[in-house]
Amino acid sequence: MNPTELQTLLPNFTDPNLLQALLDKGQLMHLEPGKVLMEPGQFVKMVPIVLEGSIKILRMDEEGKELFLYYLDPGETCALSLTCCTATKPSEIKAVVEEPTTLIGIPILAHEQFTDEYKQWKDFVSNTYQRRFHEMLLALDAVAFKRMDERLMRYIVTKMKQYKSNELHTTHQEIANELGTSREVISRLLKQLEKKKWIELGRNVIYIRDDFEELIAR
Repeated sequence: MNPTELQTLLPNFTDPNLLQALLDKGQLMHLEPGKVLMEPGQFVKMVPIVLEGSIKILRMDEEGKELFLYYLDPGETCALSLTCCTATKPSEIKAVVEEPTTLIGIPILAHEQFTDEYKQWKDFVSNTYQRRFHEMLLALDAVAFKRMDERLMRYIVTKMKQYKSNELHTTHQEIANELGTSREVISRLLKQLEKKKWIELGRNVIYIRDDFEELIAR
């Protein structure tokens, strides 16, 4: 990959010196769905920037229950990874590859060097903190203030946008894990949405109406 190709994938980076430095210092990685990129307690050794695909970021409690926080989409990195890099602290999140993904991993020392030398990198880090902080507030609000049916519907919308598809291939248990509830609760709520004819349930697949987001907004 050359700097021009990298800029196509990371359009916010226009400084040719930074683009070349990313290629010189970074490691290109191709990952398959289901690959666990980071576990709680592990020390962060790199800043991952997604070039293609997506990575799911989860928070885990002491019992191993998971709570979905946000996705890393192309051009994005993880604010919590940046924090752990800066403070030399172990990770507090779990990162799982959601779909075939290509990323470039920037080592900690290179991240520190780029912060000192390149304004675009410093701006990228600052914007990442701001965006992820907002997303984590939304996740916190959902847990604290939203009913589970509302959280489920927003989850479905998020997945539709993530995959750009009206077919959600997952199990009721996987949804329950990400929303921090039981499979029985999710199954019951999905059945209610099916009775409304907003979705149709298949084997490990949910077919979603085109106007689903408009329906839940009413």
